[in-house]
Amino acid sequence: MAKDADLAVKMIFDAMTAALSHGNRVEIRGFGSFALNYRPPHSARNPKSTEQVQVAEKYVPHFKAGKELRERVDRRD
Repeated sequence: MAKDADLAVKMIFDAMTAALSHGNRVEIRGFGSFALNYRPPHSARNPKSTEQVQVAEKYVPHFKAGKELRERVDRRD
């Protein structure tokens, strides 16, 4: 039984990863949605060496909680 649950969760995560990597948004009703945010290239400083480094552009996953999740967390039931 635990094996089946593990496989199901892995399949869901794989499908979500594939959708996000193709630029699609993933929504789980009552829970929230996942999308990608674009981060443009910029320069940053290495805090250890204070050396200036270039950070490449990238897309990062972003989660936005759904209304039902926000309400349940606020009520804490």
